[in-house]
Amino acid sequence: MIDQLTIDRIMDAAQIVDVVSQYVTLKRRGINYVGLCPFHTDKTPSFYVSPAKNICKCFACGEGGTAVHFIMKHEQLSYYEALKYLAKKYNIEIQERELTDEQKHAYNERESLFILNDFARTHFMNMLHEHIEGKSVGLSYFKERGFREDIIQKFQLGYSLEQKDAFSQEAIRNGYKEDYLIKTGLTIKSEHNNALIDRFRGRVMFPVHTLSGKVIAFGGRILKKAENTGKYINSPESEIYHKGNELYGIYFAKQAITKNDCCYLVEGYTDVISMHQAGIENVVASSGTALTHGQIRLIHRFTENVTVIYDGDAAGIKAALRGIDLLLEDGMNIKVVLLPDGEDPDSFARKQNAESLTKYIKEHEVDFIRFKTKLLLDEAGNDPIKRANLITDIVSSISVIPDNIIRSVYIKDCSILLDIDERILIQEVNKKRLAHLEKAPLQRIAPEMSAVNVDLSQPIIRSEKAIVKRTNIDKFELAILYFIIRYGMEIVLEGGENNTVTGDMPTTVIDWVKFDLQRDGFWFTNPLYKTILEEAIEQSLNETFNPSRYFLAHTDAQVSKLAAEIMSDRYELSKVHIKQFGENIKKEDTPLAEEKHLWKNVPRAVTELKDAHISKQIKDIKTEMEQKQKAGDWDGAIELMQKIKEFEEIKKILAKELGERIILRW
Repeated sequence: MIDQLTIDRIMDAAQIVDVVSQYVTLKRRGINYVGLCPFHTDKTPSFYVSPAKNICKCFACGEGGTAVHFIMKHEQLSYYEALKYLAKKYNIEIQERELTDEQKHAYNERESLFILNDFARTHFMNMLHEHIEGKSVGLSYFKERGFREDIIQKFQLGYSLEQKDAFSQEAIRNGYKEDYLIKTGLTIKSEHNNALIDRFRGRVMFPVHTLSGKVIAFGGRILKKAENTGKYINSPESEIYHKGNELYGIYFAKQAITKNDCCYLVEGYTDVISMHQAGIENVVASSGTALTHGQIRLIHRFTENVTVIYDGDAAGIKAALRGIDLLLEDGMNIKVVLLPDGEDPDSFARKQNAESLTKYIKEHEVDFIRFKTKLLLDEAGNDPIKRANLITDIVSSISVIPDNIIRSVYIKDCSILLDIDERILIQEVNKKRLAHLEKAPLQRIAPEMSAVNVDLSQPIIRSEKAIVKRTNIDKFELAILYFIIRYGMEIVLEGGENNTVTGDMPTTVIDWVKFDLQRDGFWFTNPLYKTILEEAIEQSLNETFNPSRYFLAHTDAQVSKLAAEIMSDRYELSKVHIKQFGENIKKEDTPLAEEKHLWKNVPRAVTELKDAHISKQIKDIKTEMEQKQKAGDWDGAIELMQKIKEFEEIKKILAKELGERIILRW
């Protein structure tokens, strides 16, 4: 486990803008930065980064937090893995405490898969350059393809020996567990005799990297003819590899994509490598699979402009067209380049340099809708049935475009190209959109909840796409934590006769909350919130205690994530206050100037929690009273009715104390 001092150093070094800008294109907006959220399908920038608070927040899906939380979510790492990732980035030495057996197992399971893949990558590279079979077969193949040595090294290409268990045995000799070899998919266990077999034996190897450069999978190409054997095979899905969320070459392309504000999309590994060698680096591959929403989100983090490069294979183009509609639906600007007959991106790039290849792409790229329309028109010819199907196909593509203006322009163009009344196209597009919107809630919520990784056991979060149910009591406890984490050591009441807590000593927010709750016999019920409150009370004995800093850098990821939520600006003025102060009031003159109004807002928050507890007790007693009435226990029912009256009198007193209030939006 990492000690608190080291965590503090990491949090100080990991400036949020520096960390987030590696993955998201940010633009300054006032004192903050804004960009497209990397955690959900974001068509308008909703991901805000605050340098002052050193946190980020998406106001659409609710994801955000410190630099550590961002890396956790983005790279699918645990809290401690994310801390180590940032420590390595900022050259901070980590002093770790001994982990429990349970912590070790949870950490090692995932980390071991990454470490094993790293070992495999190095092993395959060594076989390519040092083993006689690797040099004569694998390296010769790459040289024949025209790949330079620097490109082979850059993409970490390798070779797996033909011996059926060469890699597996080498890994076991180096201490890697058989279980992890199978989980990564590097090794297959024979059902016949339990023998270990290398999945990629006799193939040249293409490592697949995450955005941060970690090896999560491999692709392998066989070099000799073999019956019933695919030319390419890929790693199976695993705990660290989900094919639909990855793009080959994204690690090497991300900076060039941002710089050029454009991403070239090709099909295979060698297409990407050859284009890099030609000097074009803003290129990624779908690795022969249909595009997915996860892959599109990956591109959309860096640009809205995608140029798809096809070879002249008509069947391949038609298959790829189906995935392009997903790009349109995501609001991307799509263009298509068709290469000369007999060429693919790999072969064509090997004959070009950066200037000539870029020039060819610019001169031949065509808007996707126009390209698709002309392609299908040529195929349909004069056949009326085929033309009708063509129109339906084009209408489907246009209908998913979210921008009204772009959609209307395409309708006009297609009306001319298809020689059909524009009004008919508008009508058909609207029908498709209506059908799409009727299904949209179910289609949107499921993937978004997956992307956000909503955990019903967690506190948080308000989201337009998914609202996590929280108890009524939790809401008010969270409101108190808001003041404790933001202003815990600020003075809420000055000394004097009105200070009933500590007499002549000034009273902090934490002191007031502790006194007021204990005085009336109330306390927090949510386990996480209770832990934070009690820890804040304990730490407040230290005069230098800074609650926001302490909880943002907390060793418990749940605690630090909640602190980051609380540190984001999420409240708004209630209608009562707008009416009282007028719509043109200055913020510093209203209850939202929190530092000025802690004397009023903190006691109110505590009173609201008490009121919520009383309301719950009344509700519970009413339920019990109804049961006694049904059972004929009238004496018991009358006794409970008296209790309800007592509690309702308390509620009247609390209501007078509450008065007007600030609405906290959670």
